Amino acid sequence: NREINYLRVSVTDRCDLRCVYCMKEKMNFLPKSEILSSEEINSICSTFIELGVKKIRITGGEPLIKKGMPAILEYLGKKLKNSNLEELTLTTNGTQLYKYAEMIKKNGINRINVSLDSLDPAKYLKITRGGNLEQVLEGLNIAKKIGLKIKINTVALKNTNTNEIDRLVDWCTNKEFDITFIEVMPMDMENSMRLKQYYPLTKVRSFLEKKYNLINTNINTGGPSRYVKIKNSNGKIGFITPLSNNFCESCNRVRLTCTGKIYSCLGHDKYIDLKKALLKNKKELKNLILKSILLKPESHEFEINKTNKNKNLERTMNVTGG
Repeated sequence: NREINYLRVSVTDRCDLRCVYCMKEKMNFLPKSEILSSEEINSICSTFIELGVKKIRITGGEPLIKKGMPAILEYLGKKLKNSNLEELTLTTNGTQLYKYAEMIKKNGINRINVSLDSLDPAKYLKITRGGNLEQVLEGLNIAKKIGLKIKINTVALKNTNTNEIDRLVDWCTNKEFDITFIEVMPMDMENSMRLKQYYPLTKVRSFLEKKYNLINTNINTGGPSRYVKIKNSNGKIGFITPLSNNFCESCNRVRLTCTGKIYSCLGHDKYIDLKKALLKNKKELKNLILKSILLKPESHEFEINKTNKNKNLERTMNVTGG
């Protein structure tokens, strides 16, 4: 009885960062000939909207480095005005916000998610393998100034950034940003690597409960986040716990990869390829989309342990965009 009304669209597998929990340091990206064009992305999104999708989130890789990004946002921005599409959002690493925040806002996006795992420049550099924290903070300031609502996504990494949890919360509260903490996903790398990175959010929440007066909320977006608020503060703190506590019973989304594959679940490898249908007709495309929805499982099968390495999916996070 889950209504699927949310499409996440990975427009590219490429990224200008190499975050340690997302991809390998030396990545072999897909040939550009295999990547969906802006026109193909727009066509698929339009068909999903006709079938009942009300929310679209643009992801990557890093979506703002795709050359066709302005055309995609302009097209979907118009859909906000003349179709059943109700919300258009974007997830970014923030490196290009200083250039594109106004373009994002102009095309109907009112809120964005920004990945930020540390406020320490040296640590940020290490986690992202080359990122410039100052550039990201500049972009965030510009985005806030023009009225974009911002949520920070922070992956909890054992022995890396967990000593910054309260600093990140205080910073976001001061900036009037929401923040969501995320557990690492067991994808692509050996489980031993994920075990070293994995830090359960039960520990993060326990730590925060000792420092702040947290109030549970009934906020339910149909997604993975479970939210609390700090008393006398407007900001929300979310927890995405695919490993310690799954969220599948209310999942309302499917994912389109940059190569045209539809994954009905981030934690399964079954997919439907839509790219060939684009060469045929809209009826064929609609039929395949409906078929992909029926593949949606009851729950994902993420595990992170030493005994079951088969649960570690081979694809990297940049392919599906989280």
